[in-house]
Amino acid sequence: MSKFEPLWQNISMRDSSGFTMTFEEIQEVLGFPIDHSFLNAKKELIAYGYQVGHISLKGKTVSFERVK
Repeated sequence: MSKFEPLWQNISMRDSSGFTMTFEEIQEVLGFPIDHSFLNAKKELIAYGYQVGHISLKGKTVSFERVK
């Protein structure tokens, strides 16, 4: 199981075409801050119906989009 599984499950329960989460919100779900391994693991999210749209290091946000 991926260490990001709690985040993927949280995201999959949403009923939205897209949304943005702050790094802080993601840390609250996971219990630890995201790191570079997130970049490799983000492809796992497609199995849950979403994909990572944009990661803003300056704004410290990640946008998620529903896969069509």
